[in-house]
Amino acid sequence: MYAIIETGGKQYRVQEGDVLYIEKLNAADGETVTFDRVLAVSNDNGLVAGTPVVSGATVTAKVERHGKGAKVVVFKYKPKKNYHKKQGHRQPYTKVTIEKIQA
Repeated sequence: MYAIIETGGKQYRVQEGDVLYIEKLNAADGETVTFDRVLAVSNDNGLVAGTPVVSGATVTAKVERHGKGAKVVVFKYKPKKNYHKKQGHRQPYTKVTIEKIQA
């Protein structure tokens, strides 16, 4: 059984026991979160696609930890104009483990 959920503007295909790195959530470590934007659910009866979401379907996950991704360096310059700008960015994430898919 798997489901397709939407969180943080992105879509993920999840199964029970999966570990995901998603956009940062406002939840403490060890807390349980519920995703109600379930776009599709596949089970023994086949695939059920939502319009746009499947009514009554939820995915429960446990927050493992929060962190920051690898640094991305942004370097801008204009040739012959003595202009250069170096900037770094680390995207925050939340690591979650999928516990239950209810459809």
